[in-house]
Amino acid sequence: MLAKRHWFCHLAAMIKKALLLALMLVLPVHAQNAPAAQPKTDDAPQPNRFWQATLPGGHYMVALDRVSAVSRHRYVLDGAVIVDEVTIDAIGQALARFYFIQPITATAESAAGAAAARLADRAGEAIDKAANVAGTDVHQMVIKKFPETTHARTIEYRLLSAEELAALHNSIRSAWESGKGRKFAVK
Repeated sequence: MLAKRHWFCHLAAMIKKALLLALMLVLPVHAQNAPAAQPKTDDAPQPNRFWQATLPGGHYMVALDRVSAVSRHRYVLDGAVIVDEVTIDAIGQALARFYFIQPITATAESAAGAAAARLADRAGEAIDKAANVAGTDVHQMVIKKFPETTHARTIEYRLLSAEELAALHNSIRSAWESGKGRKFAVK
């Protein structure tokens, strides 16, 4: 009886972790397997000293002479997703983070990876349907888990593709290096 209870608890923990992973992913995995499309972005020079970004999650603007660092890095979060992140550090009170997340299973070629990808795909579709009923675009929203991901003085934006993130990084880097304003937008 104890062995059955242990097995059931282990199975329940695995299902809970898989569902948590699926909720974190939100983006359907099948979209990540589609042929790479050109990012739907605009990047235009501006006759001012500001870099602006208009994204589905909001708008960000910073004076170029206040930017102290621009970085792009990747990391694994909770053993479940790969985060590709651009960070803009500006003199002042806020740090801007722009990121794209993808499941580790998107790079795995095992049967377990494929099964996890299918589970994440189904969960993502269910979340998208619920979001449509509620009138929100959940897949475009920043993911936070209180209290672990509450970042005081941090502004966060989520992008839906690595290509969009690369275009954003190139835009801010070009503007900062040249000292000339730019306006970046995700369509």
